[in-house]
Amino acid sequence: MKPVRIRSLFAASALFVACSAAFGADKPNVVILATGGTIAGAGADVAKSATYQAAKVPVDKLIAGIPTLADVAQVRGEQVFQIASESFTNDHLLKLGKRVAALARQPDVDGIVITHGTDTLEETAFFLNLVLKTDKPVVIVGSMRPGTAMSADGMLNLYNAVAVAGSKDSAGKGVLVTLNDEIHTGRDVTKTVNIKTEAFKSPWGPLGMIVEGKAYWFRAPAKRHTRGTEFDIDAIDTLAPVDIAYGYGNATPTAYRAFAQGGARALIHAGTGNGSVSDAVVPALQELRGKGVQIIRSSRVTGGGFVLRNAEQPDDKYDWVVAHDLNPQKARILASVALTRTSDTRELQRMFMEY
Repeated sequence: MKPVRIRSLFAASALFVACSAAFGADKPNVVILATGGTIAGAGADVAKSATYQAAKVPVDKLIAGIPTLADVAQVRGEQVFQIASESFTNDHLLKLGKRVAALARQPDVDGIVITHGTDTLEETAFFLNLVLKTDKPVVIVGSMRPGTAMSADGMLNLYNAVAVAGSKDSAGKGVLVTLNDEIHTGRDVTKTVNIKTEAFKSPWGPLGMIVEGKAYWFRAPAKRHTRGTEFDIDAIDTLAPVDIAYGYGNATPTAYRAFAQGGARALIHAGTGNGSVSDAVVPALQELRGKGVQIIRSSRVTGGGFVLRNAEQPDDKYDWVVAHDLNPQKARILASVALTRTSDTRELQRMFMEY
């Protein structure tokens, strides 16, 4: 009877393995690309939610800390960077973008999650939204508190991001951002608060929300993105240098001239109100435009609205561009990408209206 029992045990084991493989085959394959940030941060004690060191926890430990990820997807991780996001450079954007594009082409990858520091998360999200030619879900996620805090938000944020990235309903909606149970388009979302978990908002509202690992959608992005973009990460090796100068009372042209002298091909004017430019600055911007530097009027105002062309300043006369509803930091991203294709002002204005 013993040989029969052994054969039965082997058969049962084989059946278990086969069933497990079949069960796993029904789940999406999601790759988590880790770049650091608060979601990988650690504080001195559980009471420290705003005082901590970012980019300390590697991706394998992030994944291991959420066993329930296996309930929604087959997950594997890669450590691309381990930095605080305020240190992101154009080179980081390009390296990350090319890796995401390569993964998106793999048939065994259904979705991609990127863990990211919140300070420049919105910039990376918009950049990828512009240059990735894929319908596969790409979700960027961060946290406002380190995992060591008693009120840590990173675990649920990452779980939600994996759930969204693995959902077929997320396909074709461009690069997404998930924090605080909300789903935002990477094009609109911006960080509005620095110490609350509900830090990220979109002027036109979120796309949806996540409840217990399920996404509920309420609207879709209206602007061009990902599969519909004219830009291609694989064709971009260097981004154009673009800088931002802030508008304020008693402003002078010093910063604009310094940025231009430093090699900026375009200057984003973070203007007051409707992208207004003070009388003391207008002549310098006219002069710099005459030397080939693109002038793009954005607004430092948050919460909705957009810069109207030929309102406040005669943009047609000065050959300037308006950023429409893009905030200064997102206007910089689009200008850096757009200038790799054209320096024609009319074309640049078209791009700012379409993206």
